[in-house]
Amino acid sequence: MRRLPRQIDPNVLVGFSTNDDAGVYLLEEGKALVQTVDFFTPIVDDPHTFGEIAAANALSDVYAMGGRPLSALSIVGFPEKGDPHLLEEILRGGLAKMEEANCAVIGGHSVRNEDLLFGYAVTGLIDPQRIWKNVGARPGDALLFTKPLGTGVITTALKKDCAAPESLAAAVASMMQLNRAAAEALRGLGHAVVHAVTDVTGFGLLGHAHEMAHGDSDHGVPAVSLEFDHRAFAYLPGAQEAARNGHLAGGLKSNRSFVGECVEFAPAVPPEYRDLLFDPQTSGGLLVAVDGEASAEALAALRTAGVSVQAVGRALAKRSPLLFVS
Repeated sequence: MRRLPRQIDPNVLVGFSTNDDAGVYLLEEGKALVQTVDFFTPIVDDPHTFGEIAAANALSDVYAMGGRPLSALSIVGFPEKGDPHLLEEILRGGLAKMEEANCAVIGGHSVRNEDLLFGYAVTGLIDPQRIWKNVGARPGDALLFTKPLGTGVITTALKKDCAAPESLAAAVASMMQLNRAAAEALRGLGHAVVHAVTDVTGFGLLGHAHEMAHGDSDHGVPAVSLEFDHRAFAYLPGAQEAARNGHLAGGLKSNRSFVGECVEFAPAVPPEYRDLLFDPQTSGGLLVAVDGEASAEALAALRTAGVSVQAVGRALAKRSPLLFVS
């Protein structure tokens, strides 16, 4: 991406330079579009459930920026000899989740493809003065995280017919849950309280934390270091066992290769928890940096909204390593 020519448009408020969750384009004073796209291959067996998860995952990027989804275009890759009923159920599942989010599906595009692919391009509205970026955390900030970790190891175990029913049910429920309630609760806190937000998906908790820690030197946002307590996170039932049994997705190994040199673990952190912090998530939770003095208020607001949330760490002045896990 760095080798591509850079477009210059003053209306682009957030582009791809900071690896943010979505792009933001200014329409007029006080109003901007937030846009994202996400699609992937099935991670569960039930087609309707897969459609719902794919929709929740695509919508999450808009919520993570502080926006409100308005419309979506479906993206479909479907095998030539695939069962049309299967595709119908996937589309029904996606539509049901989009209706829950009050987001209108207004079209889409499909192609013949050897592998089944499904997802959405989502467009929403956002206040250009209240954009949450994945950078902006400040020393002294509290780090909050919504949703439990472990969807990657559990869905990998499913592919090997090794996922316990209760583990799979909990993972599916988490992946189908919209991040809307969390985003609405955070918006109610005021812009001065929330300093940075990102949803945790394919790069895993530590991969997305790495992006948050790096800052944005082009726009004067300094880097910070982030410190996490592995015991503070919620984990899906059976996630630790799945990790101990080696049900590790290829993406987990890529995430470790990508950011592992920037992470230091305390010797007492067990191997399975190290794996789970690199585990790629689908439709994962929000990692939020809030003013440290307002952390209790933020936790209370999220929990009042019915959001499962934990205080999992803090931001510090930049040091080496960039990320530390105790």
